[in-house]
Amino acid sequence: MSAGLVLLGTVVLLALRVPIAFAILGPSLAYMLLTDQSTGLSLRTATQEINSFPLLAIPLFILVGVAANHTGIADRIFGFAQVLLGRLRGSLGYVNIGVSVGFSWVSGTALADVAGMGKMLVPAMTDRGYPKRFALGLTAASSLISPIMPPSIPAIVYASVAAVSTAALFAAAVVPAFLVAAGLALAVHLWARKQPHLAGERATAGEVRTAVVRVLGPLGAPLILLGGILSGLFTPTEAAAVGAAYVLALGLLYRRLDPRTLWRILVETATTTASIAIVLAASGLLGWILARERVPQDIASFLLGLTDSPIVFLLLVNLVLILLGTVLEPIAALMITVPVLLPIAAQFGVDPVHFGIIVIVNLMIGLLTPPIGGVLFVLGSATRSPMHEVFRGTAPFLVPLLLILALLTFVPDLVLFLPRYLGL
Repeated sequence: MSAGLVLLGTVVLLALRVPIAFAILGPSLAYMLLTDQSTGLSLRTATQEINSFPLLAIPLFILVGVAANHTGIADRIFGFAQVLLGRLRGSLGYVNIGVSVGFSWVSGTALADVAGMGKMLVPAMTDRGYPKRFALGLTAASSLISPIMPPSIPAIVYASVAAVSTAALFAAAVVPAFLVAAGLALAVHLWARKQPHLAGERATAGEVRTAVVRVLGPLGAPLILLGGILSGLFTPTEAAAVGAAYVLALGLLYRRLDPRTLWRILVETATTTASIAIVLAASGLLGWILARERVPQDIASFLLGLTDSPIVFLLLVNLVLILLGTVLEPIAALMITVPVLLPIAAQFGVDPVHFGIIVIVNLMIGLLTPPIGGVLFVLGSATRSPMHEVFRGTAPFLVPLLLILALLTFVPDLVLFLPRYLGL
């Protein structure tokens, strides 16, 4: 009953548009007070959740993504994708996806992707005759590639909570990220077949050479980040530090990094990191309360009594996570659900790395669904578009995303092949 009241209080505060961290903290602190738990215990429990070496990679990876946005790296990736894919019908749709894939190697969050890409891609597409709803929907959907493709902020958080290898989770996420890109590309292909006026133009040899030369520097970032992690040369945290230094060096080389720009980069990084950290801390306190009230054990008993089939269990998990993703910010939802669901998944024989990818993809889809829908709000703000227009444009792209989720859920080898091959 006590845990139920805490959760109910959190939901009510969220419905009142209270920021997610305070919507969790308020009822949690009230529980601690009413059950005679000390303030010191509350503080220690919350801060212990963010006192983790793997989580140190989060501000560094955020720095990489923010610096890439401010130093022209995103523009160079856009130019390269436009030259590479420009001759296809509906070319800017493919370019949209290609830019998100390229930018995902240096950005671990969908919000950073859609904030930077939205201002560039949506006007470029509408100026070329693409319907605005299509441009908005595709830009929102393709931004989900960033938090799935390593370096992924949700993957780092999951690895810390679940005590699994961050490198293994990064490796496991590569194929799912490319499957999301392929699913969206197929959706663009089916749509573009009925749009003859959107025929592409072939780039000249000079344009190709220029675009290739301009993108050589940015292509070094994924080699450092992923190559260093998967080869064992760096830990994820060390790779993030080296990657941040590399991107900032590129900014100096391109003459796009001055003291004012560096200050904006550092402020944006600190602000984003702080918002994530307070959500992690608040969620950690709520997780302690749920554990004290034996909520994980009760849910485990219910599910084990309901079914003994891993397939049915995973279907139920997908349903629960999609519903939670509509009302909870992904990091908070991950922190609350993983300690509850992961032990149950282990009893059903589900690999923790495979389960992590299922959780991450589910919660990322939640970024495209109201009433929370973080990507929708950021894209609407960046492009000055009404929310109903953003969601109506995004809704058709939920179909390929849900199909990819089903494929990843029921074909675990798609997720586990690469980490097993690399011995992670």
